[in-house]
Amino acid sequence: MTLNKKHIEFAAEFKAIGDADSGEFEGYGSVFGNEDSYGEIVEKGAFAESLKKHGLPKLLLQHSSWMVGGIYLEAREDEKGLYVRGKLNLKVQAAFETYELLKQGALSGLSIGFKTLIHEYNRDTEVVHIKKVRLYEVSVVTFPANEKATISAVKSAPESIRDFERFLREAGYSQEDAKLIASKGYRAFETRREGGDAALALDALQGALDQLRKSLPSGPHTSN
Repeated sequence: MTLNKKHIEFAAEFKAIGDADSGEFEGYGSVFGNEDSYGEIVEKGAFAESLKKHGLPKLLLQHSSWMVGGIYLEAREDEKGLYVRGKLNLKVQAAFETYELLKQGALSGLSIGFKTLIHEYNRDTEVVHIKKVRLYEVSVVTFPANEKATISAVKSAPESIRDFERFLREAGYSQEDAKLIASKGYRAFETRREGGDAALALDALQGALDQLRKSLPSGPHTSN
C-alpha cells in the first residue's frame, strides 16, 4: 500500500443506470462538508487538480488492486461532491456479481482511495479539513458509513500524531483511548522512526497495541 494512502467511506447515493445489462452506475465517491467518524472533512476543490493531472480514477471492488471491476466513464466535482459514472465489466465474474447485488440494493457503498496533499487542522473543533488529494481509485464497497472493517490505512506507518490516533482507532480503540495513548506514546515512535528504522518502529507499535489489548479490562472498543 502507498504510504499514507487512506480510504473514506459513507452511505453513498449510488445506483444502476441505463439498460438492465449495461453494467453502468452512478453515484458520489465523496460528499463535500461531510465529517467522517475520524474527524475529517473533504472540502470542495480537493479533487480538481488530481482529475486534471491524472485523469479518471481506477474502478476497484472492495479496495482490492487485484479486483478491477471495470472503468469510470466520468468523474468530476459538482456542488455536492465527487460525482462518478462507471461501467462494470460484466464478463468479469466479480463485477457481474457486484452489478447484480447493486441492482438488488444489497450494495450501496462507494469509497475513495487517496493520499492527502494539503490539509488544515482546526484545533478548536479537532477536525481535519482536507484541501487537496491525489485520487487513486473509487471502489464499490460492502460497508458504507465508515465501517472500519474495510479501512486499511492502519497498514501504513503514521506520519503525524493525528495519523497515530487514526491508527489506534482502526485497531479498535475508542476516540478517547486513542487520544490518550497517542499523546503518551507518539513521541517515542517518532524518535525511533527518525532514527532510520521505520519498519522496526511499526513492528514495535503493533506489538504495543497487542499488549494494550490484553491489558485493558474489556479490550478495545469502537466509538462513533
